[in-house]
Amino acid sequence: MSDAEARPTNFIRQIIDKDLAEGKHTAIVTRFPPEPNGYLHIGHAKSICLNFGIAQDYQGECNLRFDDTNPEKENVEYVASIKRDVQWLGFDWAGEVRYSSNYFDKLYGYAIELIKKGLAYVEELTPDEIREYRGTLTAPGKHSPYRERTVEENLALFEKMRAGEFEEGKACLRAKIDMASPFMVMRDPVLYRVRFVHHHQTGDKWCIYPMYDFTHCISDALEGITHSLCTLEFQDNRRLYDWVLENITIDCTPHQYEFSRLNLEYTVMSKRKLNQLVEEQLVNGWDDPRMLTISGLRRRGYTPASIREFCQRIGVTKQDNTIEMSSLESCVRDDLNDNAPRAMAVLDPIKLVIENKTDGVEWLDAPNHPNQPEMGTRQVPFSSEIWIEREDFRESANKKYKRLVLDKEVRLRNAYVVKAERCDKDEDGNITTVYCRYDPDTLGKDPADGRKVKGVIHWVSADKALPAEFRLYDRLFTVPNPASADNFAETINPESLQVQQGYVEPSMQNAPAEKGYQFERTGYFCVDNKDSQPDALVFNRTVSLRDTWAKIEGK
Repeated sequence: MSDAEARPTNFIRQIIDKDLAEGKHTAIVTRFPPEPNGYLHIGHAKSICLNFGIAQDYQGECNLRFDDTNPEKENVEYVASIKRDVQWLGFDWAGEVRYSSNYFDKLYGYAIELIKKGLAYVEELTPDEIREYRGTLTAPGKHSPYRERTVEENLALFEKMRAGEFEEGKACLRAKIDMASPFMVMRDPVLYRVRFVHHHQTGDKWCIYPMYDFTHCISDALEGITHSLCTLEFQDNRRLYDWVLENITIDCTPHQYEFSRLNLEYTVMSKRKLNQLVEEQLVNGWDDPRMLTISGLRRRGYTPASIREFCQRIGVTKQDNTIEMSSLESCVRDDLNDNAPRAMAVLDPIKLVIENKTDGVEWLDAPNHPNQPEMGTRQVPFSSEIWIEREDFRESANKKYKRLVLDKEVRLRNAYVVKAERCDKDEDGNITTVYCRYDPDTLGKDPADGRKVKGVIHWVSADKALPAEFRLYDRLFTVPNPASADNFAETINPESLQVQQGYVEPSMQNAPAEKGYQFERTGYFCVDNKDSQPDALVFNRTVSLRDTWAKIEGK
C-alpha cells in the first residue's frame, strides 16, 4: 500500500480503508461502465483514473463493462474507441471485456422473480400517461389502473412482451414501489421496455431491453463489485439500486458511492451536445483536436501522463465546482516541458539572406533538450539563406524588442550572431527578404570584442527545411460556460482553428504521430495522426508555451 499512501487521499479511499480494516472486504473490485453511444471525453477520464487507479493502488481489479441496454444509440465503433482510450490512458481491465448484455438472461430471470413476489407489473399506460400519473416534485403520483394485476396475469403479459406481441410503447414492466415517494425515481420506475432493435452483441434475440437502473446494480452484484462509483446525478438512483438488490435472490450486495462530476470551463460534456457538434459538422469529427474527447486530446498531442496528472490534481469530492481550462493546459505544458524534444519551426516565414556566408551548408549540433543532456543532440543544417519568423524582424524598434532590427544584432538559436543591413518589400509594403551578415567567430560563444547580444531567434535552413502545415488550435468556445447559453453553438470560437503554412527543420521528417515536440519559442506541437503525410507534414499545436488566456481574462 505504500504507493497508494503516497497519493492524495479522498473520501472514497477513506471508505475503502475502513472497509478493509473492518474486514467488510478482503479485496477491492471496481468497474468502469460506459454506455457505447459516443466517444469518451475528459469527464470520463476522471472516472477511469478513479476506478482503475483505486484497483491498482489496492492491488484489486477493475472491470470494463459496457452498459449496452439501449441499442438504438450504440454501435461497435464506440465500443472499439472506448477500449482504445482506456488502454491509451495506461490502464488494463481485469479479464475479458464485459457487457451488460452478457447478463440479459439472468436479468430476465430476476424480473420474473420480482413479478412472482408481487413487486413488478406489466403497464399498459402510454408513455405520456405514465409521466402524468407519476406526479410532480410537489404532488404525489397516482396508481396505474394496471398496478393490481395478479402475478399470473403479469407473468403471461411479460412473456408476451418478450415474444414480441406488444408494439413499442404499448407495454412495459414497472417496479411496484411507492407512487407517493418524495424521490421520483422510486415512483414505480420502468424496468423493461419493448424495442424492436438489432443489438450489436445479442443480435435479434431480444425485443425487450432492461433499463439502466435495473441492469446496473445487478451487473455490479454479478461481477462482485465492492465499490460502485458514479457521479452525483445518480445519488437519488441509489435508493432504487439498493431496492432492487434487496428484493432479488443474489449473493453479493455492492454499495454505490457518488462523487462530483468534472465541470470544465470553455467546453461541453454532454454527449448530446458533443454529438450535435459532430452531426452538424461544427467540428471535424469526434477526434477533432478542439474537442475534449480522449481521442481529440490524443490527436492534439496531450499525453496520457498529463491527463492522469490532471485527474489527480483536481481530486475527488462531493462538491460540484468548475475547473479552469488553464489547469488542464498546465498539466500538459509541464509534462511536455520536461519530456518533449526541442526542434525549430517557422510558421510565418520571411527569408534571411546571409551575404557573407559562402561556404555552403554547415551542419551544427543542437541539443534535443536544454536540461536533459541524456536526450542527445541533433544535426541542424545552416546555410546562406534561412527562414525566420516575420514577427522577429522590424526595421526599427525600441529597446524592449529583443529580436532582429536593421543595423542591430541578434543570435540565431544554436548558431551565429547576425546583423541586419537592409530588406526588400513587396508592392504592398510587406517585408519579404532581410539581408544580413554573420560573425563566423560566434558559434557557441560570445563575440570576441566583448559586445553584448541579448536577443535570440529561431530559424530553419531554406534549402533543407521541410514545408509543413501548422494547425493552431484554441478553445472551442468563447465563453466559460457554453452549456448555459440559449444556443451553445452560437458561442463557438471562430478563431479556434487557424492554419499557417511554414517550414520545419529536416529532423522532423520521420517524427511519429502524436509525439510531443517543443518548437522553440513557438509552442508544443505534434504530428497529426490522420492528415499528415511524409510529403505533406501537418502539425497540431497542443498548447502554447505560456497561458495566453490569463491576459485575455484579465487574470
